[in-house]
Amino acid sequence: MTWSIIARDPLTGQIGIAVATRFFAVGARVPHIAPGLGGIATQALVNPYYGIDGLKLLHERREPGDIVKTLIAGDGGRESRQLHIMDAKGRIAAHTGRDCVDWCGHVQGDGFSIAGNMLAGAAVLDDTAKAYLANANLPFAQRLIAAMHAGEAAGGDKRGKQSAALVIQGEEEWSDLDLRVDDHTDPLRELARLEQVSRERWVHFRAFLPTRDNPAGITDRAAIDVGVAAGIAAMTAKT
Repeated sequence: MTWSIIARDPLTGQIGIAVATRFFAVGARVPHIAPGLGGIATQALVNPYYGIDGLKLLHERREPGDIVKTLIAGDGGRESRQLHIMDAKGRIAAHTGRDCVDWCGHVQGDGFSIAGNMLAGAAVLDDTAKAYLANANLPFAQRLIAAMHAGEAAGGDKRGKQSAALVIQGEEEWSDLDLRVDDHTDPLRELARLEQVSRERWVHFRAFLPTRDNPAGITDRAAIDVGVAAGIAAMTAKT
């Protein structure tokens, strides 16, 4: 009842997942990311443990194909599930159960994986992929949203639209960006608006948060204000 894209930004190494559906709060269950290791999307009749247990297997450095086999092996409902995984090396694996609702399927390319079910047709995934490739000049978050917009223009979820989400993670265990639109008449457009708001301060502020290498982060408020202002100025100069 969903389509999603998992991708790795070649410039930053960030892993991102964007997803949209005609169902409530898709961001709460579909996207899962292990920082620096890979991303997982579990959809159709969602099994949350595909994400929970799949992240553990990524941390064990298991290959995506092996992870998919392990996850579906113990699940009697696997034929109603859809799952795709891409690790930080770009290796991809997917499972679409035979009872998933048409149109359903999976496409992949260099550095991205796209899967969906209950869609208007194969063009939803194909156009999502084409737009992702065509917008390599965009910042990563905007590139993912542009790809999803193209899939929606091709028909998207054949039941309509309700929720969307975008998660981007770098090396830290907290996300670089985590946006959710849980119930909206135009969720991807609202997701794009939230991403634009994130560039007003959040994307500049996050550089001052604690990291594993710098557990205290930056707590000097004056330095934070100067850094945020500089980030905003630099971004404005590019546009």
